Formats: sequence, structure tokens, C-alpha cells
Amino acid sequence: MSEILFRDRRLEQVWEKLQRGERLLLDDGKLLFASNDLIAIGKMAHAVQSRRSGDAVYFVLNQKIEPTNVCVLSCKFCTFAKKPGAPDAYEMTIESILAKLTPAIHEVHITGGLHPEWEWKYYLDMVREIKKRFPNIDVKAFTAVEIDFFHKKFKLPIEEVLIQLKDAGVRTMPGGGAEIFSERVRKLLFNQKIGAKTWFEVHKIAHRLGIPTNSTILYGHVETIEERLLHMLKLREAQDETGGFLTFIPLAFQPGETGIKPRDQFTSAIDDLKMIAVSRLMLDNFPHIKAYWVMLTEEVASVALNFGADDMDGTVGGERIAHDAGALSPATLAKEQLIKIIKDAGKIPVERDVYYNPLEVHRSNIIGKIPYLNSVPFYEKLEKRQFRILPVVPRRMGLLAEKNQIDAGLFSLADYLHQQDRFDLLGYCIATRDQVRSVMLFSNHGWRDLEGKVIGIVDDTATSVKLLAVLLEKKFGVRAIFRRMHSGINDYSKFDAVLLIGDEALRRARSGLADFELVFDLATEWYDWQKLPFVFAVWAMRNDLPEAAKAELKVVLKRALERGEEDLGEVGQLHAKQLGLTSEAAKEYLEGFTYRLGERECEAINVFTNFMKEVQATVS
Repeated sequence: MSEILFRDRRLEQVWEKLQRGERLLLDDGKLLFASNDLIAIGKMAHAVQSRRSGDAVYFVLNQKIEPTNVCVLSCKFCTFAKKPGAPDAYEMTIESILAKLTPAIHEVHITGGLHPEWEWKYYLDMVREIKKRFPNIDVKAFTAVEIDFFHKKFKLPIEEVLIQLKDAGVRTMPGGGAEIFSERVRKLLFNQKIGAKTWFEVHKIAHRLGIPTNSTILYGHVETIEERLLHMLKLREAQDETGGFLTFIPLAFQPGETGIKPRDQFTSAIDDLKMIAVSRLMLDNFPHIKAYWVMLTEEVASVALNFGADDMDGTVGGERIAHDAGALSPATLAKEQLIKIIKDAGKIPVERDVYYNPLEVHRSNIIGKIPYLNSVPFYEKLEKRQFRILPVVPRRMGLLAEKNQIDAGLFSLADYLHQQDRFDLLGYCIATRDQVRSVMLFSNHGWRDLEGKVIGIVDDTATSVKLLAVLLEKKFGVRAIFRRMHSGINDYSKFDAVLLIGDEALRRARSGLADFELVFDLATEWYDWQKLPFVFAVWAMRNDLPEAAKAELKVVLKRALERGEEDLGEVGQLHAKQLGLTSEAAKEYLEGFTYRLGERECEAINVFTNFMKEVQATVS
């Protein structure tokens, strides 16, 4: 990590913990909030964010739908909700909801009031019709408060509510309704609303069913700093348990006409930036921290991109809840303006889907980074110079390369072979001698008993799924049915076997996966069969890059690997800690790889290429 000049020397102890990969505690959080050294706090958060997200900042083309403002609750902080029959109450029909959507939208975000009269069928039909009319739009819908309302009103178990919504087409859930996990504040401001216990119950059930969710905090009203931190720690504990949260969204309180604070008494930019930064530092197991420009204003959100945030939400057309409370931001921020804000912050604008898979990259000179421990020796000491780093899983890197949006990187072997006419192969790779420990098939059946069985394939893989198909068909003479799973958590119970790769496979190889009894290392199966190493990924760069850029990349890549190999345990230490591995275990794991293409690696590529031409399996 980079060096930081501290005006507040007390922060040095926090920085030392972060550099060792140690988890911050409540007292560390209190120190961060108490310190006036905002720049140093921001630099720490930015360093942590850069290790996780590189130079990427994500946004989505989304539409906010709030079907009604009629609500049975009367929360003191809410100026959006209205009682039935009120002059400014409204109710949307499904047709009027559909009229607000277009095929260009990637995500529809649905939340609203708790209507006392609508039937359960209305909500299911709403989601079904959106997916029917716009199959490429992902539905992010209904807060834990709404799920609990459906459970009570329609007398359905929470799990059944979520199962039916998932079957209708809900892909993820928003994180609203959390407000702040303090009973003191709940009784003061929203005593009719669910508390922390029910909120976590709903989200944990969703995670178990394979529905990722978001999480929020509402700050800047009557809460204390300690209550903010305890809120984060409870979320961190839940994420340790389920791994199902995609992002954390600090929501600055909008006073409006609530009477809680004067209408013009918004949180300060300093408080907002500190909140973003501390969130990034405390929530070490959360993939993303969002700078929600709707409540922060676009100016503060832009600065927050260098204070630990790596997500700006999106275009958010149709948002009313925050604006009814007096939010100062524009009602809709156009795609071009989002891209400009992100570029002005020195970042890569990455258009994403609901699972944070990159769809479009709006910047040049991009190096793709496989975000797994096995790739750390290349990237830990890599000098960016004119390039910017985009962490992206193998399959998605290949898809971006097809659009000429990745200039160089460690490409999945299958993707390189598919596009090799447009790329120059460099002399580096990720290859294994006889085992990999991070490309694993978890199964309830032996190899020959997988005939006709359904295998879940993690969305990340491009080459490993091809290797699995080759092993099944050519080595064992069987064919299975492959079903692609989304990124993140999934419900594995419907599969006969599951293929995982990267860090998740490495973690699960140690802890086990669900009820699967058998675990197969695909590299071991290949080596036992062919007595050859297996090449999972190769370094390549676009052959139309300027010659000066090519030359520079070769220099920085060679130097990065040489420096990385000097101490594999040290370069992988922080990454390994996130996986529960010691430095020694990380070193042993990394020593199992070959990072340079030799004769045997090239021979293995040729053999595998010929096999790939013969297999019939496809992934649906």
C-alpha cells in the first residue's frame, strides 16, 4: 500500500493494522470519526478500495419505480408516505410501470409504500410482466420492510414470499429499511417499522435462497457515532455468515418537513466523506461501497470516489422518496454525465448489471486483472504508468475483449484462443503442474455417474468449464447438462454437482460446500490423464496497440513478476488473509503455479485445443 502523511499521528496505528490485513474494531472506528485528519482517512480508504476494485467505478442504467406512496406506516422521518385518500396519494398500474421502462435499462429498482389494499397477485404480476416485456432488465425489488409486510398481510412465511418473488423474476433486493440498527432510534423515529432482528432475518433467508441483497444506513439525524459503528459491525458479522451482501450504501438524511432537523440542515460534505471512508475501512468483507449521488449531490459523490467508494449507483430515473424530503441532487443524472464525473475522478467508468458484472468500459488503456489469489504475483507490484487496472473475472474479461474494451490482461485460455487473431501472446501464464486447488467440482456423484446430471457452472469461468466438458466426454465418456449460475451466492440444492473457480473454490475446498460429499480437482484429473500441466490463463495484449504502449507493458509486466516472485508469501499476504489463509499457506499455494510459458505448457495448450474442438457440451 502507498505511504500516507498523517497530521493526526493516532491514525498510524489504524494504518498499520490495515497494512497487516487486520480487522478494525469499534475503538478504531471511534478514532476515525473523532479525527480531523480527513485527507489521511480518505487516503487509507482509497488505498483499501484500490486493492479491491482497482481503478473501476461502477454505475448502472436503472429506473426507480415507486408503485405507490400510500402506506400503513407513519414513520417520523418520512415525507414520502401518504394515507389513503390524501390529495397527493398515488397508485400505479402495471401498465403505467411498464410505460416507464425501455430496453436500454439494465436494472429496475422497485420500492414503495405499504399499501393496505393491494393483493399479493399484484406484486407477482408486476414482476412477471416486467420480465416478460423486458427480459434483459434485472429486477431489484422490495425492501425487508416490504417483505415482512407481505409475510404478515398475506399470511405467507418469509421464505415462501421470497421464493415466489424469485420465481417471478426478482434477482436481487435493495437494502432499504435498515435505517440504523438502534432500538433507541427506532422507538424515537420509526417505532412501527421492523427492527434489526427482522431485517437480518429477511436478508439471511434471501441469501440462503441465492438472492443477493444490498444494505444501507440512514445517518445524520439523531443517531450517535457509536450507533453508526455498531450498525456496520452487525452488517460485517452477517456478511461473514452469508456472504450475500453486494454493497453498502450510506444514505445521508434529508430533513424535509420531518421536524427532526431544520429543513436546510443537511449533513456536511465532511461528514459524508468521512462516512464513506470509514464504511470502506470497517466493512472489509463488503465488495462495494456506494456513493449515492441522489442524497450526497453529484459534487460530493465525485470526491467520494477517492474516499473509498467504487459505485455511483446509476441514472436513477423516477426517484421520489429522497427528493420529496428535499434532496438537492438532480432528479435524473444522464449516463454521459456519470461517465464524466467518474473520469474526472481519474477512474474507469464501468457500466454494470445488477450483480456488478461489467457490461461496458468507457475508457482506454485498460489492463484486465483476474481478482484471484493465484494472479497476485503479476499485479501486486505492477506499475500502472499509462494504464488503468480493471479487476474482472475471466469470462467477463473475455466478453469485454470481444468489444475491444480490454487492451491487455491475463486472459482465460479459451477466450484467448477464440480471439487470438487480435492479440499478441506474451510469455506469461497461469499454469499448474498437477493440482490447482482452486478449480473444483463439488459433486454427489462419481465421474461416470454424472451422465445426464445437472451441473451448476459459476458465471466466472470460461476455460474451466471447457476443461470440465473435456474430462467428462473424452476421459470418462459421459455428458452432463451445464447450467450457468449468477455471480455471488447461489442456491446449490437444485444441482447434482457444482463447478467453482478462483478464491471461492479455494475457500470451499477447505470448508466444503453445502451437502456435496465429493470434491474433484480438475487440474489433478487432467494431469493423471495426460501427464501434462494445464494452462488456465495467458497474458496477451491487443496487436493494434501503439508500439510504445506494447514495449512499456512488456517492461512493467516482466518487472512486476520478478518482484512478485521474490517473496510469494509477502505479496499474497493481504489477499490470503481475506480467505482465512496464513502467509505460509498462500506461499505454498502460489508455488504450485507456473507463471511462464514453456515447451510443456505450449504442448498442453495444443492438446487441450484439439480436445475442445471435439466436445459437444454447451452452457445454458
